[in-house]
Amino acid sequence: MKKLTTVLLAAGLLVSASACSATKLTTAETCDRVKNVVSSPTGGSDKYGMIRLGNQIRPIEAVSSDEMQPVLQAILDFTDESAKEHPDTAKLQELQAEYQKAGTTFGQLCG
Repeated sequence: MKKLTTVLLAAGLLVSASACSATKLTTAETCDRVKNVVSSPTGGSDKYGMIRLGNQIRPIEAVSSDEMQPVLQAILDFTDESAKEHPDTAKLQELQAEYQKAGTTFGQLCG
């Protein structure tokens, strides 16, 4: 009886683990989700706006298309550094350049 219980428990864990693995979004689906986030009126360019933006984009980035992954990672890197109590100015300038490139790429892919 213990063996049967162990086997059933292991099978249940396997099934639940496979059900939790997210599938990748297409580029169009990723674009739609990101557009929905950035069009939200709750965003802002202050520290708290950057925190909110990062928190809303992070789950999308986790399942985004391969094409959109670097774009969203650049956005997250910039928002994370911007949201710090004392952001590194040199790093922020470098990340801002990547952030702007990501915006251009986003426009090309999601236009």
